[in-house]
Amino acid sequence: MRGYRPTPVSNSTLSFCGSDNSSAYKVDNGLLNNGCFLDALGLVPHVFLLFSTFPILFIGWGSQSSKVHIHHSTWLHFPGHNLRWLLTVVLLFVLVCEIAEGIVSDGFNQSRHLHLYMPAGLGMLAAITSIVYYHNIETSNFPKLLIALLIYWTLAFITKTIKFVKYDDHGIGLMQLRFCITGLLALLYGLLLGVEVNVILRRRYMWFPCPTEVKPPDDLQDLGVRFLQPFVNLLSKSTYWWMNTFITSAHKRPIDLKTIGKLPISMRALTNFQRLRKAFDAQEKGPVPLKGSRWIWLALRQAFGRPLVLSITFRFIADLLGFAGPLCISGIVHHISSDNHSVKLLGVHFISSEAFLANAYVLAVLLFLALLLQRTFLQASYYVAIETGIKLRAAIQTKIYHKIMRLCTSNMSMGDMTTAQICSLVARDTNHLMWFFFLCPNLWAMPVQIVMGVLLLYSLLGVSALIGATVIVILAPLQYFVATRLSRAQKSTLEYTSERLKKTNELLRGIKLLKLYAWEHIFRSSVEETRRQELRNLRTFALYTSLSIFMNAAIPIAAVLTIFAVHVHVHSGTDFDLSPAVAFGSLSLFHILVTPLFLLSSVLHSTVKALVSVQKLSEFLGSTEIEIDQDPVVQTTATDNNNSNIKSVVRSASCSSQPARELISCTENKRIDFNCCSAEPAYFTEALSVFPLTLRDLSGQLTMIVGQVGCGKSSLLLAALGEMQKISGNITWNNLPKSDSEENVSILTACVFRKRGSVAYASQRPWLLNATVEENILFDMAPNEKRYKEVIEVCQLQPDIDTLPQGDQTVIGERGIILSGGQRQRICVARALYQHTNVVFLDDPFSALDIHLSDHLMREGILKLLRQEKRTVVLVTHKLQYLPHADWIIAMRDGTVQTQGTLKDIQCAEPELFEQWRTLMNRQDKENTTELKRKSFRRPMYSTDTLATEDEDEDSTTSTDEDSLRAELRHRTTIPWSSFATYLRAAGLLLLPLLVLSQLTKHSLMVAIDFWLAHWTSRVIAAQIESAERNCTGTKVRTLKHHSSYLQVFCGLCALGIVLCLVTSLAVEWTGLRVSRELHCSLLRTIVLAPMRLFETTPLGNILNRFSADTNTIDQHIPVTLECLSRSTLLCVSAVGVISYVTPLFLFALLPLAVACYFIQKYFRVASRDLQQLEDSTEMPLLSHYSQTIEGLTTIRAFRHEQRFKKKLLEHTDANNISSLFLMAANRWLEVRMEYIGAFVVLIAAVASISNALCSQLSAGLVGLGLTYALMVSNYLNWIVRNLADMEVHLGCVKRVSSLIHTQPESYDGLMTPAQVPAGWPKYGEIQIKNLSVRYDSSLKPVLRHVSAHIRPGQKVGICGRTGSGKSSFSLALFRMLDTIEGQIVIDGIDIAKLPLQTLRSKFSIILQDPILFSGTIRFNLDPERKATDQMLWEALEIAQLMPVVKALPGGLDAMVTEGGENFSQGQRQLFCLARAFVRKSSILIMDEATASIDMATESILQKVVMTAFADRTVVTIAHRVHTILGSDVVIVMKHGAILEYDEPDVLLEQKDSVFSAFVRADK
Repeated sequence: MRGYRPTPVSNSTLSFCGSDNSSAYKVDNGLLNNGCFLDALGLVPHVFLLFSTFPILFIGWGSQSSKVHIHHSTWLHFPGHNLRWLLTVVLLFVLVCEIAEGIVSDGFNQSRHLHLYMPAGLGMLAAITSIVYYHNIETSNFPKLLIALLIYWTLAFITKTIKFVKYDDHGIGLMQLRFCITGLLALLYGLLLGVEVNVILRRRYMWFPCPTEVKPPDDLQDLGVRFLQPFVNLLSKSTYWWMNTFITSAHKRPIDLKTIGKLPISMRALTNFQRLRKAFDAQEKGPVPLKGSRWIWLALRQAFGRPLVLSITFRFIADLLGFAGPLCISGIVHHISSDNHSVKLLGVHFISSEAFLANAYVLAVLLFLALLLQRTFLQASYYVAIETGIKLRAAIQTKIYHKIMRLCTSNMSMGDMTTAQICSLVARDTNHLMWFFFLCPNLWAMPVQIVMGVLLLYSLLGVSALIGATVIVILAPLQYFVATRLSRAQKSTLEYTSERLKKTNELLRGIKLLKLYAWEHIFRSSVEETRRQELRNLRTFALYTSLSIFMNAAIPIAAVLTIFAVHVHVHSGTDFDLSPAVAFGSLSLFHILVTPLFLLSSVLHSTVKALVSVQKLSEFLGSTEIEIDQDPVVQTTATDNNNSNIKSVVRSASCSSQPARELISCTENKRIDFNCCSAEPAYFTEALSVFPLTLRDLSGQLTMIVGQVGCGKSSLLLAALGEMQKISGNITWNNLPKSDSEENVSILTACVFRKRGSVAYASQRPWLLNATVEENILFDMAPNEKRYKEVIEVCQLQPDIDTLPQGDQTVIGERGIILSGGQRQRICVARALYQHTNVVFLDDPFSALDIHLSDHLMREGILKLLRQEKRTVVLVTHKLQYLPHADWIIAMRDGTVQTQGTLKDIQCAEPELFEQWRTLMNRQDKENTTELKRKSFRRPMYSTDTLATEDEDEDSTTSTDEDSLRAELRHRTTIPWSSFATYLRAAGLLLLPLLVLSQLTKHSLMVAIDFWLAHWTSRVIAAQIESAERNCTGTKVRTLKHHSSYLQVFCGLCALGIVLCLVTSLAVEWTGLRVSRELHCSLLRTIVLAPMRLFETTPLGNILNRFSADTNTIDQHIPVTLECLSRSTLLCVSAVGVISYVTPLFLFALLPLAVACYFIQKYFRVASRDLQQLEDSTEMPLLSHYSQTIEGLTTIRAFRHEQRFKKKLLEHTDANNISSLFLMAANRWLEVRMEYIGAFVVLIAAVASISNALCSQLSAGLVGLGLTYALMVSNYLNWIVRNLADMEVHLGCVKRVSSLIHTQPESYDGLMTPAQVPAGWPKYGEIQIKNLSVRYDSSLKPVLRHVSAHIRPGQKVGICGRTGSGKSSFSLALFRMLDTIEGQIVIDGIDIAKLPLQTLRSKFSIILQDPILFSGTIRFNLDPERKATDQMLWEALEIAQLMPVVKALPGGLDAMVTEGGENFSQGQRQLFCLARAFVRKSSILIMDEATASIDMATESILQKVVMTAFADRTVVTIAHRVHTILGSDVVIVMKHGAILEYDEPDVLLEQKDSVFSAFVRADK
């Protein structure tokens, strides 16, 4: 570099053409033959552009500043927009090279020649001005002002062409760099001139009479669209400049869905679904229709392949530019002391390309520019790939939803497909495909990277490079083996995680029953056992993760050690001898080469996941569907003249896989025909076989379907709706033509329509949306205030609505979590009544209602409202007292129709059946029953009343409760680092110091290895120079000896570094494992011991999320994030330290860069946290919508609301995708800026190192060391901020778990120990209640007030009262589920307050209103403690009328019960709960309306069995139907938490003014 070192000059020697050039101003041979004049001529176009555009720019900015933010006036791209930007960027790069070439050439002159670089500098300013000017003209949509650019490109093209031609005339050719640059500039100006002419021709804005009117895209005319990436200019796209305002504004106000707006049309789920559907259709219409996985892959390629090719192209360019780093470092270190040469032509110096690239400063600038471009293309590749993946995910999710809408429900009931499997397909498998598309460019880029890396290493190191590459290739299979094992461990862990979550879910859903039966510890032990198995797999997962982290760190060290050791012995004393340029160039190349090999395992793992996911998706899309409604089919069947105006509407119940049956022509009025039809709901229930059945003349009439539990009543309704899997026969819907009917269905044998109209259907299991009460009732019908109030009154919902915090605008939560069973049921019935459909199906709507509500609903709703509207009603019920009101009765038995007809017809045809009914109907309906006002709101988890306060007390109590229910866990405030302290404290005192010390020691050793390498190579070069000066012989032998001492130390350091890599990776993973175990164990124990109040006031989903998402984050994500954060931080700190040591001047430049980094990370962390939380919060409604749809599929299809729910899905999907896109764009925004800052760090370090080396003879080894670490900063800087933001989000999980862990548990200890409790207690069952007052929480009012009662041993006690009177609170007080304020309960002489809770609750039996079954065997459901013999279990089943059902099942007692008991009917589940209570055979039994879901015949039998089996035991029955307690010894009537009446039922009945007597009269 001595040839171009600046020489001191005075101001007098500074001139445009230079003072040392005697021919600079001579024009004897013509002006154009003067080199200085040619350069001066090039100034003309630049000066013209600057002077002509600056006034317009200032005026334009002033007038348009108020419009910049208005979307419809901005981002209108002229033709050739992207090409113009690309050419301008290339132009700027060439101009920078021209400036650099001029400066280097000027170094050979005695005075300064401004003409060598000043025109290029002005040209660069003009190029920047041109693009800024163009951008403002474009956003203002005023193309006429582009005339200035047309003139500029023309002048610039002419001047550069003249200069190029004159260079050629003087023999200046390709060997001179300035000739090449001039030719490129002429070409670029010509191309830009062509772009400008194209704009003129396309927009017709100059001499054309009719300019073309162009409007912005539709998206930009919608101010709600705020994701502007597709519409901004190329620079803003590359740097995400448009995100600046969005990111900074997040620091001032939270980001929500309103802030991020709507998706552009091209990115919406509907658009991409239509694209995917076209691709599928194209595959199906091909010459050979494909099925299976290949069919899906080809469709995905056709729909989303093009952007993926663009992403791969960007990745190729980025990877090729990535090799500029090692090459430039090697070049800078090698050429730092070399000389340059030039030739003099046209009076100025010209240098060659080789001489130009031999300049260290030039290489530093080129390295900087290469880094900028490489990072830009890399982020562009990431963006395109992720955006394509998000679009693909949305399209597949929409296709899955459309498939769900056509699914046969028999697939669900038969266990072929579960809600969890479908939700897993949506949540996990679509994400697998999305991430496969993100990683797909790596599949194509990795081979190119590896080949290029090996070739460049070979050029630096010779044969030893191949040996090092061989080491990496040999170790790569080992890494793949570890990755495969890691994948298997993760898969095995997921299986146990799913099992644990399933058990945890059942524990939480049945927590009340478990506490009442004292079984919570049994289920906790079951969950803990599964957790132990999960932790064993997590331990394996942690081990392989540690090995993976270890290999990522150790393989480069081992490869470098091998290469340098071989290189020293093979190439010592040759041209390939180890030098700083070779050492640090190859070290940087190794970092690049190892990256794709590390990614290989991840990419292959992702590919395998994607293949499996597509296979699952293929199976799902190929599953059985219902028969889709088709267009009218004209038939030519002859008809009578009388029937010529009749049409037939037929809806087959068959699935698409079943053959279509012949349609039966019908000539009767509106009816539903079941012709020789049979359907089977599932393998575990008896087949439903319906004999030929025709329901005639039922328009506007009431049909009742009755029968015992499990006889097929609900299946008959489902078959009519087409939801059952048909084996044979058909189902025909027929409607007479009706002008005002919205269904527009009619009967005609000549024209057959396969369409059924909307049916208002209320299922046996209430199905509600996670929406307001009003939205659930209206169900998207037009609001009609009069009708709405009428339906509310009919269903007696107004008192319940009054108690809700926001009235009927209260969101009732998932599955109506904040409502009782009766309230959910009445809302479903209200929905059916509100609809304007001709047909109404009600499936056992009275099961969860007390007698007063049932009678009112029957009288006012069904007999009055529906009959007035002449609607056809089909009612399934167990309440036989309503049979006299039926116009038609269908009696079911064992899956067949036993008989049908009117009540009189059945009385004549089936006298025995009629007499059986008559016995059960021991009362008659009364026209006028007492209207009861319900004044309380039943809390979740308590199936009956929980509040018995005065009216004036209820509002505050309810609002307090509701505030707690609706409290959100999402907070915007910064997560306190105390959560991190909580995490570290859980790690223990041994692992924490090991973790910190190992990390610090490892990174210190890595720096020591690199310092030793720099010292080694510098000393070797010095020794070689010294030997060469002495002209010594035997150089190679002495060099080998010189190398050996350094090599030994290097080997020792590397070996120690490899060991420390293993220690640190193990320490991180084992720390995470320890924390996972401690936090989950504490959380589970706390939840199990927590009072019921926690489950009342906290949505179940929130608690379950602590065990699922939060625990998964603590288990698997925090350790990895912690390792990445610590590694990235320590690497960057090490790099800054090394660079500062090598070049202390770097510290001055570090300050502004550090300030920039601080503000970037400050704004990013806030925005990233908000966007991640927003993405999570929008994902939950999306998944919930899928589960809601699956659970309510029958109701949705009955109402014909498929399109509405599809539209809702698109809204949820777009909301989730816009959050994901903004989060991805925010990540790209961060990475671009941090990597640009990293590029500036490299530039500053390079320039400072070069200057330091020239001025103070800094060793070449230290220069290489500093540049290598500077490159490291650019690689890891953005990961610090990303991992810091991720860690903050992850610590939110620790905070939420920690807050639950601090919940105050129930007081399980008593004054007595279990050993002190007498054996067999309670032996007699005597209960004495003395002045008892209890409440649910210390902040609430009492629900029982000064209650006193004495229940003698063996007495049968019935408790009744209106809703909210305290009946259930009375029973719960016996189990100490409530806080006792005063008084006591004494059972068999022992105050229960002194007993341990576990002992107390294990001595009683209770049957709740809501039946709860757990997954497992029937034996486990009856006796989880495994204390009963088989004989005892069969005896209990016989008592509960279930022995025939269980014996028919495969396995008998060991037959499996699915989750929630879904393979049994509602009534059968209630009977199992009765059998469970009989198994325990305690001396005290509490029945809380246990027969609500059982038909009256079975109920009557059970009542007798209970009285017989528990003849000598105390039975407390809480009744809604008063007739069930008429045989009790004592009746207690409660009101507002106090005992109102307490006597024998006969005595109370004799008192005509007694409340009990009024209840009985109302119950008749």
